Amino acid sequence: MERIEIGTKENTELIGITGKVKEIVESIDIDSGICVIFTKHTTTGIIINENEPGLKSDILMLLNELIPKGKGYLHDRIDDNAHSHLRSVVLGSSVTIPIEKGNLALGTWQSIFFVECDGPRRREVSVKVVEG
Repeated sequence: MERIEIGTKENTELIGITGKVKEIVESIDIDSGICVIFTKHTTTGIIINENEPGLKSDILMLLNELIPKGKGYLHDRIDDNAHSHLRSVVLGSSVTIPIEKGNLALGTWQSIFFVECDGPRRREVSVKVVEG
């Protein structure tokens, strides 16, 4: 298993990791299989979408509107970040991408994003390539 180290700068942000995941896949000599990208953090997510600035802003706006900070969540009594945990639930903690002919089988406009929901922090993403 490989790891990608990420230093986030904002409370909520999308960070493109497609290039780093591609480097990992290319460093392993396989023709076909799957690539699993996973975050162990309970206030982060992994998503696939288009890497377009307007859309990235729209995703952040949606998260803020759908699950706003300070809405009286019970978990906030512990550490005031319930919104971050709830956003992570909606986003999911992993994605699985097929590998075909040694490359990630992403669609034309698809990119892989790490989503920070409780930053800034030091984070780590795990990448596992399985031949098959």
